[in-house]
This record gives sequence, structure tokens and C-alpha cells, in this order.
Amino acid sequence: MKLYTIGFTKKSAEKFFGLLRKAEVKTLVDVRLNNVSQLSGFAKRDDLKYFLTEICDVQYAHRIDLAPTKSLLDDYKKRGASWASYEERFLELMKHRRIESTVPQELLNNAVLLCSEDSAGNCHRRLVAEYMAQQWGDVSIEHLT
Repeated sequence: MKLYTIGFTKKSAEKFFGLLRKAEVKTLVDVRLNNVSQLSGFAKRDDLKYFLTEICDVQYAHRIDLAPTKSLLDDYKKRGASWASYEERFLELMKHRRIESTVPQELLNNAVLLCSEDSAGNCHRRLVAEYMAQQWGDVSIEHLT
């Protein structure tokens, strides 16, 4: 199984959709807690669904169960919690949610996980991808940049 990740920050629409087309993904799985923020530009939920279909022939799915909780995100972004603490708590949240059992493998097969962060390094989309690879095995991950 091939699983991609991508962030939209610091990418033009041309670069973003070009990366998706080149990877030939079949589904974009939005793992953002808030997918309608005005900061999202072309990546707001309804616009994104339209562009994905028209430009890339890619399906859209929003999986809130693959997003952090608001309090977890606020602790990291607003209250200065360390990345290590965030990562540990988010991994526990995924285990508690049993995402390896509740997210269909076929949904993530040749799919891309979307979040806002430019780099996958300190982003929960990387943690989701790595967690699924660990749980399911035979998953290769590629971060589109």
C-alpha cells in the first residue's frame, strides 16, 4: 500500500495540484480539525472538493478521527507544549480511537493525507501515516513537498 502526505502551506495551487497529479493519488483524506478556515485559501473544504475533481479526478474524504483534539492542538500551538509531548499524546489518542480498526484500508490505499503544515516533520499527518504503517504493515509512505 502506498500512502502519501501533503501540506498546503507555502504551496501555490499549481504546485499543490501538480504534486497530487504526479503522484496519481485516488483519494485525498483531509485530516484537519478545521477544514473551512479562511487561512486555507484554495484548500477550504468545498473549494478543495471542486478543484480535486476538476483538476485531478481525485475523491475527497474528511476524517475528523485522524485529527487532534482542539485542546491537544491548542496546548501545542498556543500554550507552548513540546513537540515530544504533543506526539506522545496524539499517539495515545490514535490508539484510544483504534483508528487502525475504524479507518478502512482501502480508503488509504494510494491516498494522500492532507494537513496545513508545510513540512511533515512536526505534523500529525506524518504520525497518522507512521502509525498506520506500523499497525498494518506493508505501507510505504511518501511526503509530497
